[in-house]
Amino acid sequence: MKTSFILFLGLLFLNCHSQRDRWNTYEQGGYHVSYTLLDQHNIKEYQSYFTKGKRRVEAFFQNPFKRHFYINIHPSRVSLDSTWQLDWGMPDFKSQCWMVASGIAAKLDIISPKQWDSLACEHSYSNPIQTQRLITHELVHVFHGQRNVSPDFSDLTGMDWFVEGLATYASGQCDATRISEVKNALIRNEIPDTLSAFWSGKLRYGLSGTVVMYLDTRFGRKKLSSLLRYNNLEDLLRTLETTESELLSGWREYIIAL
Repeated sequence: MKTSFILFLGLLFLNCHSQRDRWNTYEQGGYHVSYTLLDQHNIKEYQSYFTKGKRRVEAFFQNPFKRHFYINIHPSRVSLDSTWQLDWGMPDFKSQCWMVASGIAAKLDIISPKQWDSLACEHSYSNPIQTQRLITHELVHVFHGQRNVSPDFSDLTGMDWFVEGLATYASGQCDATRISEVKNALIRNEIPDTLSAFWSGKLRYGLSGTVVMYLDTRFGRKKLSSLLRYNNLEDLLRTLETTESELLSGWREYIIAL
C-alpha cells in the first residue's frame, strides 16, 4: 500500500511537471509566441509589450520586418540557458544574472518578465518603461538580423558596438542618464580609442548607443538603415566615406555639444 502510494505521488509529480513545461503557441501579426503554463495568465500583458515594441521598431526604420519570427517566453533561466547552449554550440554555457533575452533574425528568446525580480539582476518587471525598452531592444536585433549578412550575428568583425548600439538607440535606452554618463567620461578622458573597445565596460551601452545616435544625426535615418546589412567595420566605414578616427572625432564633438 505504501509503495503504491509513493508510486502514485511520483506519477502525479511527473504529470504536473510535464504540464507545467508544455509549450503553447499562438500567432500574432507577423510572429508566433510560445509560452508555458507558468505564463498562461500573463500572456495578454506581455503581448502589449510585444505589440508596442514591434510598432516602435517598424516606425523607427520606416519598414516592416522582412520575415515571420518567433518569440519564446522561457519559464526559467535553465530553460533559456539550454536554448542558448544548443544555439551557440556551448553545452557548458551558464548565463550571467543580467542576461534575460536575446534576439536574432528568426526569434527572440526571453525569460518570463515577471520572473526577472527573482531570476535576474539589473532588471525589474515593475518598471514598465525599462521593460518595454528591453523588449524593444531585442526586437531591434530581430529586425537587424533579418537584414544582416550574418542573421544570428555570429560572424561579425569589429561590429559588436554597432549591433548593440543600434538596439540601444532605436529602443529608447540611450536616454539622458546614459548620455550624461558618456559625456562625463569623455570630459574625464576615459573613453576607449577604438570602436571595437566601445562594447566593453559598464558604459558599453551608452558608448555604443551614442555613436549610433551620432550616425543618425550626421548621415540620416535612410543611410543608417542601409548599414544594417554589414557585418564588417571596414565595409561600414567605406559606405560612410569616412575613417574610424574621423568618425570618433566627430562623435566626440557631437557629445560635448549636447
